[in-house]
Amino acid sequence: MNNVFVCDAVRTPFGRINGSLSGVRADDLAAAPLKALLQRYPRIDWARLDDVIYGCANQAGEDNRNVGRMALLLAGLPTSVPGSTVNRLCGSSLDAVAIAARTIKSGESGLMIAGGVEQMTRAPYVVGKADKAFSRQMKLEDTTMGWRLINPLMKSLYGVESMPQTAENLAQRLTISREDQDAYALRSQQRTARAQQSGFYASQLVPVSLPQKSGEPLLFATDEHPRATSPEALAKLKPVVTPQGTVTAGNASGLNDGACALLLAGERAMADNGLQPVVRIVASAVAGVEPTVMGLGPVPAVHKVLALSGLTLAQMDVFELNEAFAAQVLAVTRTLGLADDAAEVNPNGGAIALGHPLGASGGRLVMNAAWQLQNTGGRYGLCAMCIGVGQGIAMIIERV
Repeated sequence: MNNVFVCDAVRTPFGRINGSLSGVRADDLAAAPLKALLQRYPRIDWARLDDVIYGCANQAGEDNRNVGRMALLLAGLPTSVPGSTVNRLCGSSLDAVAIAARTIKSGESGLMIAGGVEQMTRAPYVVGKADKAFSRQMKLEDTTMGWRLINPLMKSLYGVESMPQTAENLAQRLTISREDQDAYALRSQQRTARAQQSGFYASQLVPVSLPQKSGEPLLFATDEHPRATSPEALAKLKPVVTPQGTVTAGNASGLNDGACALLLAGERAMADNGLQPVVRIVASAVAGVEPTVMGLGPVPAVHKVLALSGLTLAQMDVFELNEAFAAQVLAVTRTLGLADDAAEVNPNGGAIALGHPLGASGGRLVMNAAWQLQNTGGRYGLCAMCIGVGQGIAMIIERV
């Protein structure tokens, strides 16, 4: 099998829902990191790019009709370059990277771009078609996230609980207290603030130009979801599932807008295009769990990818674990035998602070792990995510 490397990676800053990126179409947002890569590498003959694979969880609005293909055309890539869009919900862009890596490893491709996008602010409402003439039973569904147009059989077999409810299930099953969840959320915010202040994110962020009604466009250049908080402020927030629950807006990820793109190459393609490797992609794996405890999905995925690679969890110098909910993170880390405040887990913060634009978050995990390995001289990084409807995905990378 050929070796495959991440040679560069960029992303837009992540916007809050109804925030700075709310006026940017999903396909235009998806094009932004692609344009940045084209500008960084003007000497590459982009007509030789084998494929663009983008992850996107929604695909019900402006991200329909294969947003990966639309984005590459909007970015100015040649029309001869193909593109596809994959959907593994929260794991979509990490899956896109894994798919691209496998095609390069097999020898079928040499130079690829993988990434993802989610424009949650602009996710549309949809109405299913009437099931009979003159029906008045049509229901308006919000496509921002979660279940819609539910199959009654799916509901009876597996349940269709909301994502916050699945986090509450884990908190109850594993006795994860509200205090522990809030403490984790506070650490995420604090680690993110330190990373921003140190410039950790500077090299991966590409500004988005925001046209104004008059005057010059504004440049959106900084993640806007992180917020200063305190134990007292977090403790005052009301639970979002039930009054007796533990999951709140403060210890959960946000609804966000953003996009990312990673440049992947095999050894020959790197030499042909004058590229330098940042990390090697070692292995990736996916696994399934019960939908009602979807947050535990990373556990079997991590075990699977470690077995594939012949490595151990102790060998991982950084572990980027997507923070859908603090309860979900703690359920995973405790099951894997890691401390709640383990230094190697999300050392530069996570989605509770940065936000979670579903189709773009997996690519961010790879970027964070790669940059952390570069900064610390560590060797191996592990990226993992839980996925709605009961799945997990994991990937191991190696600094080169």
